[in-house]
Amino acid sequence: MAETANRVRVGLIQMACEVEPRLNLDKAAARIEAAAARGAQVVCLQELFASRYPCQSEDVANFDLAEPIPGPSTELLGRLAAARRITVVASLFERRLPGVYHNTAVIIDSTGNISGRYRKMHIPDDPHFYEKFYFTPGDLGFGAYSTSHARLGVLVCWDQWFPEAARLTALAGAEILFYPTAIGWDLNETPKIRDQQLQAWVTIQRSHAIANGIFVAAVNRVGVEDNLEFWGNSFVCDPFGVVIARAGVTREETLVADLDLGRIAAVRHNWPFLRDRRIDAYAELMRRVRSE
Repeated sequence: MAETANRVRVGLIQMACEVEPRLNLDKAAARIEAAAARGAQVVCLQELFASRYPCQSEDVANFDLAEPIPGPSTELLGRLAAARRITVVASLFERRLPGVYHNTAVIIDSTGNISGRYRKMHIPDDPHFYEKFYFTPGDLGFGAYSTSHARLGVLVCWDQWFPEAARLTALAGAEILFYPTAIGWDLNETPKIRDQQLQAWVTIQRSHAIANGIFVAAVNRVGVEDNLEFWGNSFVCDPFGVVIARAGVTREETLVADLDLGRIAAVRHNWPFLRDRRIDAYAELMRRVRSE
């Protein structure tokens, strides 16, 4: 695709993870190369792509999976980004210092340098998703990051259920909102419950695209790990919530989609939600619950 001021091609890497982290890093690197060969200018990896999802149990040994940022993974991805002149979005288990760890997404620009960093703000604590044991809540806030291809926002997995996070990221100027994700079904869940969960996941993210007039790209993992079957379904939707491209449930896939950033203004001119916000009336949002 010929690059223009208003167009960008994105690639989403949906993959299964091995026990040995090095194998996952090698696989991710190969798939980034393949996406770039197909013309992808911004490539996003799934949440915690460098290992199997570590949070199904509370095990201190899993802290050994963490690494500093910058560190070995960002150095490798930086070399790839610079060689291919692409932007890479990668979610990592960040070791900030002993006892303080984050679930962190980095934006590595086509220079090979880290141009943005987002630390996951909303940390779940559910069966098989014991992230509060591992991750300190983010302290960098919600932002948008300028790259050579587009202005990007990044939120991570559990963040995708919170409209406030999407709104603040859009207000910071994000044109594309990426959601690196690791979400799946409990192996004992019924087909009906599985379908309801999946449809809710897709619907909430499409709603963020509509409410904010931005592109949304969610990239999930696949495969069975212990008690979870990750449901894939990585997808990209436009500022009106129309799904442009979507991956399957079980297969590893590299999804590539072309985005016309001019669509943002076109949609917002007709659906001016940001214009009509009543910021003078939202003070109660600063409370945990509304006062009596």
